[in-house]
Amino acid sequence: MTHEPPSREQTIDEIVVRLQPRFPALAESTIRDAVTEAFDELKDARVRDFVEVLVEKQAKKHLKQIDGP
Repeated sequence: MTHEPPSREQTIDEIVVRLQPRFPALAESTIRDAVTEAFDELKDARVRDFVEVLVEKQAKKHLKQIDGP
């Protein structure tokens, strides 16, 4: 039995759901845009194992700049 990694959209959806409680003042579309942009920046990563973690970290950094202190 092989385990297929989640699709791009599924990964983005999961990260958006995790980030929404952390940034309640931001619209879901703003969070999704930040996550999608971070995901696209890492689309050519040679090692895929940690892409989800790196995408979430990059999106958080961007959203903190938008949301303020």
